[in-house]
Amino acid sequence: MPHSYPFLTPDQKRELSGIAHKIVAPGKGILAADESTGSVAKRFQSINAENTEENRRLYRQLLFTADERIDSCIGGVIFFHETLYQKSDDGIPFPKLIKDRDMVVGIKVDKGVVPLAGTNGETTTQGLDGLYERCAQYKKDGADFAKWRCVLKITPSTPSRLAIIENANVLARYASICQMNGIVPIVEPEILPDGDHDLKQCQYVTEKVLAAVYKALSDHNVYLEGTLLKPNMVTAGHSCPHKYSPQEISMATVCALRRTVPAAVPGITFLSGGQSEEEATINLSAMNQCPLYKPWALTFSYGRALQASALKAWGGKTENGKACQEEYIKRALNNSQASIGKYVSSGEHGTASDESLFAANHAY
Repeated sequence: MPHSYPFLTPDQKRELSGIAHKIVAPGKGILAADESTGSVAKRFQSINAENTEENRRLYRQLLFTADERIDSCIGGVIFFHETLYQKSDDGIPFPKLIKDRDMVVGIKVDKGVVPLAGTNGETTTQGLDGLYERCAQYKKDGADFAKWRCVLKITPSTPSRLAIIENANVLARYASICQMNGIVPIVEPEILPDGDHDLKQCQYVTEKVLAAVYKALSDHNVYLEGTLLKPNMVTAGHSCPHKYSPQEISMATVCALRRTVPAAVPGITFLSGGQSEEEATINLSAMNQCPLYKPWALTFSYGRALQASALKAWGGKTENGKACQEEYIKRALNNSQASIGKYVSSGEHGTASDESLFAANHAY
C-alpha cells in the first residue's frame, strides 16, 4: 500500500491538536448549548415559556454571562446556528463573549437524523452536502470545533451491521471535512438508553460501534490528535429491572473505551444520555476514579445535565436570571470536580471492590 497522502500540514495539525487539548484541559468540559429550535420548544414548554428567538437569546445569554466561577469549568461551548449570530444586550457577539473568557466556540453542523433505508427503523444523519462550504464559513465566524451526532439503538435486531458501518462512515467523512477547514470534530455515535438491555449488552454494542468508528476514521485519514469523542456512558436500558452502581457503570465504560479508542485521542466528552444531573456527575467522577489506565481526559459535554435546574429556576422570567445562573454554576462546578474524580455526592450508592468489578468485566 502506498503512503497515505498527508492532507494536513504540520501547522494545521498543531492547530487542531491545540484546540482539542484546550477544550479538555484538566477540570474543564463542554457546555452543549446547541439544542435545535424544536428541542428548545420542548424545554421551554416544561417551564411555560414562549419559544421565541428573543427568549432563546435571553436564556443563552444567562449561561454565557455567568460569573467568573465558570471560567475554570468550561473549556468549550457548542452553539446552534442561530446562536452563533446572536449578540448580548451590550451588542457583543456571543462568539466573542465566549472567546474573551478563554473558552472555545463550537458549532453543531449535522442536520438531524433520517431513516436508513433497508433497516428495521434505524437512522443515519444528514448534512454532508455543502458541509465543506459551511465549515469554511463557520471558521471565519469564530467556530473552532464542531459536533455531529449519529444515533443507534439496542433492540433484539439492532443495531444492524449496516447501520453501524453507515454511521461510522458518515462520522468519518464529517470529521475529515472539518479538519480540512481547521475545525476540531467531535465524533458522537450515541447509543440510546431506551430499552431493557443490561449493562453487559450495552458494553458489547458500544465496543462494536466504537471499533467501527475508529476503523472508519483511520480509512479516511482523520488526524486523531485533532479530534474528540462524545460517546454514551455504558449503562443499562431505562427499562432494565437491575440497577447498577456508579462503580459498575464506570468499569464497564472504561473497559469498553480501552478496547476501542486509540490513546492518540486527547479527550472523551460524555453525553449524559437521559441521566439526571446528579447521576451524570456521579458516574463521571466514578470513571475518573477507576483504577484502570486511562490515556485520555474523561470529561463532560452536557446539555440537560448542566441546564435542567437552571432552566427550571429561570422559568422564562427576567427577575429569575441570577437564580438561573447560580444553578448552572453549581452544576458546572460539580462536573468540573467529577472530571478529575473528586466529586463527593451526598447520596448513598452501593459499591463493589475494584478487583471484583475488573474480574467480572473480563469474564466476557
